[in-house]
Amino acid sequence: MNSGLSNDQFKLQLNKFGYNELPLTKSKNILKVAFEVVKEPMFVLLISCGILYFILGDYTEGIILISWVFVIIFITFYQHQKTEKALESLRKLSSPRALAIRDGVEKRIPGREVVPEDVIILNEGDRIPADGVILETMNLAIDESILTGESIPVNKEAQCENSKNNEVYSGTLVIKGIGRMLVKQTGVNTKFGQIGKSLENIQAESTNLQKETKRLIRTLLILGIFLSTSVIIAFYLTRGDIIQSLVNGIATAMAMLPEEFPVVLTVFLAIGAWRLSKNHVLTRKPSAIETLGSATVLCSDKTGTITQNKMEIASIYCEGQIINKDEFVSKSQNINKILFNAYRASQKDNFDPMDTAISELYKKFEQTGMSESVLIKEYPLSKELFAITRVFKSGETYLASCKGAPEAIFDLCKIDDNEKTKYLEILEQLAEQGNRLLGVACAKLDSPILPTTQNEFDFNFIGLLGFEDPIRPEVPAAIEECYNAGIRTIMITGDYSSTALSIAKQVGIKSNGKVLTGNDLVQMDDATLIEKIRTTNVFARIIPNQKLRIIQALKKNGEIVAMTGDGVNDAPALKAADIGISMGLKGTDVAREASSLVLLDDNFASIVGAIKSGRRIFDNLRKAMSYIIAIHIPIIGLTLVPALFPSFPILLMPLHIVFMELIIDPICSIAFELESEEIGIMNRPPRNPKERFFGFRKIFASASMGVFLTTMVLVVYFLSIQEHHTDGEIRAITFSTLILGNIFLIITTLSKTRNFISILKEKNVALLVIIGLALTALSLVLLVPSFRKVFSFEFPGFQHFYISIIASFIMLFVLELGKFILKKKSIKN
Repeated sequence: MNSGLSNDQFKLQLNKFGYNELPLTKSKNILKVAFEVVKEPMFVLLISCGILYFILGDYTEGIILISWVFVIIFITFYQHQKTEKALESLRKLSSPRALAIRDGVEKRIPGREVVPEDVIILNEGDRIPADGVILETMNLAIDESILTGESIPVNKEAQCENSKNNEVYSGTLVIKGIGRMLVKQTGVNTKFGQIGKSLENIQAESTNLQKETKRLIRTLLILGIFLSTSVIIAFYLTRGDIIQSLVNGIATAMAMLPEEFPVVLTVFLAIGAWRLSKNHVLTRKPSAIETLGSATVLCSDKTGTITQNKMEIASIYCEGQIINKDEFVSKSQNINKILFNAYRASQKDNFDPMDTAISELYKKFEQTGMSESVLIKEYPLSKELFAITRVFKSGETYLASCKGAPEAIFDLCKIDDNEKTKYLEILEQLAEQGNRLLGVACAKLDSPILPTTQNEFDFNFIGLLGFEDPIRPEVPAAIEECYNAGIRTIMITGDYSSTALSIAKQVGIKSNGKVLTGNDLVQMDDATLIEKIRTTNVFARIIPNQKLRIIQALKKNGEIVAMTGDGVNDAPALKAADIGISMGLKGTDVAREASSLVLLDDNFASIVGAIKSGRRIFDNLRKAMSYIIAIHIPIIGLTLVPALFPSFPILLMPLHIVFMELIIDPICSIAFELESEEIGIMNRPPRNPKERFFGFRKIFASASMGVFLTTMVLVVYFLSIQEHHTDGEIRAITFSTLILGNIFLIITTLSKTRNFISILKEKNVALLVIIGLALTALSLVLLVPSFRKVFSFEFPGFQHFYISIIASFIMLFVLELGKFILKKKSIKN
């Protein structure tokens, strides 16, 4: 018997190899995170805008912008702290307490103190503390699904040459039997440690929208500086008033500074994350929300994601017929005998998923008779004979029940070759359906003298039990909706090809009978994989680093990849994907921390809901950005016209633009975010990943709306001048036209598929409140003398505002007509 390490040997090993844990990385403090945040162009712009407003004396706007910087720093620091928990989760999971032999004595020690050459005793329910090899075993079975993704336990044998069955791995679970192991690898050298290192090496990428927003903001900032300088020079040269020139230059700067863009982007993603959480989807990386709406491929792990990660009896072969699970109730009498004997041959209250499945189905049919039977002897599973027999005494009769590998049961029942051939055909038929199979037999003895081995029983073959890891009921409908939305679904599993294809068929994944295995991937170079992956939707016998390779191949094909998973083995692929989606209930902490989104209810259908929300958020964000571009055109135009025509009255001053911003900011960041999704949003293909968010056509369309509004306002402006109004009256009429036109622009821009009446009927509360407040505020600055004085207005009489209302309705009619024509054109196409 191995007496294990002595205390001195333990200290030497500890000094040499260190503690059995992953190394701690130095956490960034909030100052370092703040520095990394503010050096980004988007946030440099926010700070610059805030400082500029302070210089201009607009302290409210400056405080708001600077406050946003601190909010973003806090959010970034919080997210940084959350991602660091991935390695902490690995450390905790890979370092449970362990029963070691030290100085010849069994001793319970912290898992972090396990060192190479330690001898560890393994019992049912133990979490294995390190990688090693088996020294001794009795009926030992390990659940390795946390690493491999396979739900079937792996039977382990004592140390033998050229056998993987004697290796055990840190973090896996003993579900049956006992054994002793010799520790070989600890800490970063274990399988868990390798996964942790691969997580550290994968860098998150900025989304296309973030990159485009930065570019657009830089461009607008440069243009704003140029125009502001030009306005100051033009005003001074044409009017000779340096103070008025600076005021109008400041107004132009305020009109051009695009502070709404980063604010809107942040608000949309923050509110979007909150909305997703209400639908059981936790957002760990807000930037993934807009990417989710662009997903073109959904890669899903099988075990625990598509399936429930448990065993269930799916079919039974007995009495010469195959009975599927939907017939169990109607044919309960036919399956009584096989269930009765399978239950008797199973150990009670253990961790084996097949035994649990047998017990659940047996109890469902209220079998009787066990209370009258007493267990006399058990013949355990062995590497020579993969079968277990348990003998019970019932009155004066001895009954033996046996279950095990079908081939072992055939041998025990001494079935002849012809009959065996028939049963093997049944086996193959059930295996093609993705079933794991057990054979069941029984024997009756009249003598209390029991055989010494199982081979000596006179067994009668009863039948076969087919087990499956059942699919989640919501999965088929969710996958169908993904296909309707133009999202290709790929299944990646560590299971066998036949099982993978069977599951794919059940859930509706379009496999065309094609599957690529891990061995196939080993023999492929990257170029071949990139080509093959265009038409392959099922991958079987895949190991963790191959999942990562699959994700990388898809991304090289230009796909936007969403990856779902729940195990430690999924973590690298989850982090490398454009959107990593982990399971929150049954998923591991490592998978959750490596992902972008977490399904709090483990419901596959929530993924589809998240995709729908992502598309809605993306659409509304684009519409909000389009509105921002459009509304800034008339503001800029109205500040430039007086510079070009010195005899015309000045229209917009800084205070007028601040008034406009009080409408623009909440509209573009709240009202647009609240707007419901477009009609048929899940019946259109994903956005082309190569399509620019701010492409020329979209900027041109937005600018065209702005130019049209500018034209209508200028028409009113020139007509007011012709009517010989005072400068204050002209300013009041023109400004009212701008506000009313802005309101109608908002209403028509909110949807591309619904008319303005439908939009108002949907009762977007934020929209109605903001419009109501805007009209109330406009009425106050026009009617209250003290407010009129501040805004440099004069009241011309109610009849002179008819032209403002008519011009605004003309603009609304033209924009709605254009929307109707485009909608008809898109339907025809």
